[in-house]
Amino acid sequence: MNKMNPVSVLLITGGTGSFGNAVLRQVLTTHIREIRIFSRDEKKQHDMRQFYQDDRIKFYIGDVRDQSSVDKAMNGVEMVFHAAALKQVPSCEFFPMEALQTNVTGCYNVINSAVSRNVRKVVLLSTDKAVYPINAMGLTKALAEKMLVAKSRELQNNETILCTTRYGNVMGSRGSVIPLFINQIRNNQPLTVTDPMMKRFMMTLEEAVELVEFSFNEGENGDIFIKKTPACTLETLTRALMTLYNVKLPVHIIGTRHGEKRVETLITSEELVKAKDLGEFYRIPADNRDLNYSKYYFEGEQEVNALMDYTSESTHQLNINETCDLLLKLPLIRKDILNESISDHYEP
Repeated sequence: MNKMNPVSVLLITGGTGSFGNAVLRQVLTTHIREIRIFSRDEKKQHDMRQFYQDDRIKFYIGDVRDQSSVDKAMNGVEMVFHAAALKQVPSCEFFPMEALQTNVTGCYNVINSAVSRNVRKVVLLSTDKAVYPINAMGLTKALAEKMLVAKSRELQNNETILCTTRYGNVMGSRGSVIPLFINQIRNNQPLTVTDPMMKRFMMTLEEAVELVEFSFNEGENGDIFIKKTPACTLETLTRALMTLYNVKLPVHIIGTRHGEKRVETLITSEELVKAKDLGEFYRIPADNRDLNYSKYYFEGEQEVNALMDYTSESTHQLNINETCDLLLKLPLIRKDILNESISDHYEP
């Protein structure tokens, strides 16, 4: 985060979650004047206040669904990380209108509030579930992406820049499968796996923050950023965890849950045609043409190379040793395996 262009006031919606805490830990090492944590959960805010005890952190109780509470938190802000979302796929399948109100209406409120107050930059956190979406969570995040890009077309000469980061599974985040597996291992219980051949992108919280940081520094209006990310099967993940913990436990196959895919996609083949390869990242620029397509007529046929989607099947596949190395970057695993103290980390 020290590499990020300096700002005075940062707002993190959904700031009591795993991502909010990861960003906060890095931002607190800088000379930032104020970090605003916006969320609905007063207990988590209290826990964070007690843990960090830093006067630069200001806490705002509110809901992104409520425009007035967003507006109060937005006054004087220079940068927004919009992380507030309903992200549990099965839950959103049972309560799709709740997902719509938080993930779409909430995003709409944040964008409008930021633009009206000339916030310098807004970074939306999106997900691979938004690509070829088949579940309510993915559909609502896809619509949030489209809404942000549409708004960005109106802001080409505006002070506010809107961009998006899109990523796969963030390892160890709240509600993810790795903490569940670790808890089962600690209690000598069978590991419950939906589908052993299910392939998921794997990135750490620190890499998720790095992606947002890169987006903030490099993003132009309407950009979508993706970090090149390896993947592994759930079978490889469980075998790696049992290797690290030196246990051999039974694996119970419980079947795919509502709305889940076997393979996830981070970039479509259509997006890859126009994407810019930036080394560790891809940048997908917005299509800023208007609806008068006749203005954009090209003589002759355009040659377009056929590309495949960037999926959790086409990216680098982690073996067990590589997965172990990645897992050892997680504080909760280092605590168990390497007997390291994680007292300097607040775990939401």
